[in-house]
Amino acid sequence: MTSTLGASRHAAAAAPTSRAAARRWLAGGIAAGPVFLVAGVVQGVARDGFDFSRNALSQLALGEGGWAQTVNFLLAGTLLVMGAVGLRRVLGGTPGGTAGPVLIGIFGASFWAAAVFPADAGAGFPAGAPDATVMSGHGAVHMAAGMAGYLALCAALLVLAGSLAARGHSGWAVASRLVPVTVLAGFAASAASVLAFTAGAGVGLLWLAAVSARLAFEPITR
Repeated sequence: MTSTLGASRHAAAAAPTSRAAARRWLAGGIAAGPVFLVAGVVQGVARDGFDFSRNALSQLALGEGGWAQTVNFLLAGTLLVMGAVGLRRVLGGTPGGTAGPVLIGIFGASFWAAAVFPADAGAGFPAGAPDATVMSGHGAVHMAAGMAGYLALCAALLVLAGSLAARGHSGWAVASRLVPVTVLAGFAASAASVLAFTAGAGVGLLWLAAVSARLAFEPITR
């Protein structure tokens, strides 16, 4: 009887600590999208020759001052991986509790790859740089990493939709099934409009932040 009572008290004391720890990790997933996008927009406005209608945010890592976008990629990747750990703490042992966090971790790793393997110059940026007529090796890896990362994000959102539905958040679940359509539509339209690509990627990042925030402030039972 005494040991049972002691175990119950220990579990009760550990629960707030578990919640606080999970929220600290989930803070990374909440911050990643807004931080990455705000930093990208600020750089795009400040950098000579950058045109949001013609250039992707990835190209900000090129030329003088490109280090700032490289750091932005590295920071975003780290925050996303933190968020993946937080999701695992919240969802572990439930449907999607393994696959969702793993997919978000892959998404975060794709930002690290994008930092190491920069995009090619093009569409007038960096100012004065000639357009690349043939995709470079690092440019190809950059593109492949981005595609793999955002496909992982889309898959993760579909998995998380099931988790949200199981927790009674039906509206959030529906939105999490629709957002991947927006992301993929933006990618499909990228040949015609860079803004469509940027918008689709941004919607995916911001929705992940919203889902992370929603889950961060739920009671954690593990």
